[in-house]
Amino acid sequence: MVLVTGATGILGRVIVLDLLKQGKTVRATKRPSSNVEEVRKSFAFYTEQPDYYFDKIEWVDCDFEDIHSLEAAVKGISEVYHCAAKVSFHPKDKEEMYQTNIEGTKQLLYACQNSSVTKFCFISSIAVLDGVNDVGEMDEDSDFNSKLEHSAYAKSKHFAEMEVWRASAEGLKVVIVNPGVIIGSGNWNSSSGELFEKLQKTPFSFSGSTSYVDVRDVSKIAVTLMDQEVFDQRFILVSEAKKISEVASFVRENTGLGTVKVLSNSILKIGVFLNAILGWAFPIFRLMNKVNIEALTSNNKISNKKIINQLDYQFIPVMESLKFHLSNYTKKS
Repeated sequence: MVLVTGATGILGRVIVLDLLKQGKTVRATKRPSSNVEEVRKSFAFYTEQPDYYFDKIEWVDCDFEDIHSLEAAVKGISEVYHCAAKVSFHPKDKEEMYQTNIEGTKQLLYACQNSSVTKFCFISSIAVLDGVNDVGEMDEDSDFNSKLEHSAYAKSKHFAEMEVWRASAEGLKVVIVNPGVIIGSGNWNSSSGELFEKLQKTPFSFSGSTSYVDVRDVSKIAVTLMDQEVFDQRFILVSEAKKISEVASFVRENTGLGTVKVLSNSILKIGVFLNAILGWAFPIFRLMNKVNIEALTSNNKISNKKIINQLDYQFIPVMESLKFHLSNYTKKS
């Protein structure tokens, strides 16, 4: 039996579905307040038999702060896909991210000790990468540099990774995947699922670029790595980099809105200044910090060569991915 944490999230639900399509028995964690019927509806984006597969899921409420709850969740489990995480770049969410992403991962790994679990896939992020290789690209050797400034999210995923590598040293078979910005369908009001709504609402954009990846690629690769028992390694999962403004304009123009205006770096520097003097009083300015602005204006190159060579894999192009999921988004009501 396989356990998928964060199974109501944009990625977790697709991993669950892909595992079910393989004929595997899947237990899926959720919060008591989670809307699993929304997951059932989203399965229709990915399969012609959404009810058939959804009804095969063994749902379990899980408290990641309760070791007994986690021990019950992993009972009889042979492999774990740990997708549960808090994603945010707002300073107010720092403590929640640390609790969910670091402590939650640590507790889950404790529960896996002396259990039937032998294989563990951890979903991390490209946010933990620092430094470039000889050709100016970030790759799997671009280790987190604690001397640099990072978002609380990046720190939380880095320290969660450290917990996973600790478990690996103690004998658990682990693989870590580091996706870029995940483009997917469903879970429209949380995490990466908010992408389309946020881009619709925002008439301005930024000069930087970021690397994107389709949720179907992340799921397929994660499952394949586990099935082929490729362990004790990390793999960057990105399709390609696109200008943030290009993606924003595509979404807005294809939903009947105008193109975006790219904010100049000088305006963004004013935002950093306002954060410094008024952030304590106006929460909106707290997002305009140095780390966030750098992420929105940088054009880092990130290599996906390792996973392409490992699996002879071909990623879904970003614009094709956007078309597919934006179509689902516009039909969601």
